[in-house]
Amino acid sequence: MSLKDLLLMLMSSLILIICVLVSVAFFTLMERKVLGYIHIRKGPNKISLGGLLQPFSDAIKLFSKEQMFPSLANLILFYISPIMNLFLALFLWMCMPFFSFNLNFSMSVLFFLSISSLSVYTVMLAGWSSNSNYAMLGSMRAVAQTISYEVSLVLIFLSFLVLIGSFDLLDFFKYQKNIWFLFMLFPLSAMWVVSSLAETNRSPFDFAEGESELVSGFNVEYSSGGFAMLFLAEYASILFMSTICVILFMGPDLYSFTFFLKVGFMAFLWVWVRGSYPRYRYDKLMYLAWKSYLAVALNMFLFYLGLNLFILINFS
Repeated sequence: MSLKDLLLMLMSSLILIICVLVSVAFFTLMERKVLGYIHIRKGPNKISLGGLLQPFSDAIKLFSKEQMFPSLANLILFYISPIMNLFLALFLWMCMPFFSFNLNFSMSVLFFLSISSLSVYTVMLAGWSSNSNYAMLGSMRAVAQTISYEVSLVLIFLSFLVLIGSFDLLDFFKYQKNIWFLFMLFPLSAMWVVSSLAETNRSPFDFAEGESELVSGFNVEYSSGGFAMLFLAEYASILFMSTICVILFMGPDLYSFTFFLKVGFMAFLWVWVRGSYPRYRYDKLMYLAWKSYLAVALNMFLFYLGLNLFILINFS
């Protein structure tokens, strides 16, 4: 690799990360406005035209606040956890197919699964290092939920991978030129969206921050920059999962504007669900993961694996 290639790759990655952070800023504004209209109120509308600069004023407010830290907290881990959480959420985007191909590689699916699994550790450490019972309870709930849904998420993903026979996200573009996987694998696509909601700790599965029970979950002791980083990581993950949904089963075309419209719609769906459904019960969430989704995803995987083998044997 020449020096020019390396510089181009670094510049492309930097542009991608900056665009993700700006997208997160305006996604928070969109969420607040949509939830406002769902509640029949305005939402943020004071700062600039229609509240357009609200995310930036929120960022200035959060990062300029006094940094609080509990006297009994394990300070090194307490500070590192939010930074690592945000780093992993942004690092996930490196496997995303890019206009200039950037870091796109043949094992991008494995990269996505590996990095997304690591975020469990930062959530656990954020709760544990706070040395607070509420934070610890919140992190235990979040970790149990994330691990439970990762199992079914991987099995659902395997069904898609069996059909395309590759670990490269770019191959999803080639195989959906004529028909979206949404129509071929509708039950799995619906299960993927619900599992993604649970994976990102979003309503109606936001038990980590069940305010009436746990104040604010694992981030209860964080303020200022630490809280902002956890917040940014959560929303960057939501946008990433929205993009993965579009790549998996909504006929992605990276060189078309419609690709970004679809991503916008999926991100809107996350907000829409939050405004529409009440919080699920925790035992029912676990029942759904281990007794419903796991069994169905495993059966569907075996079905598509058998179908793939049948086609290979009879038509190759």
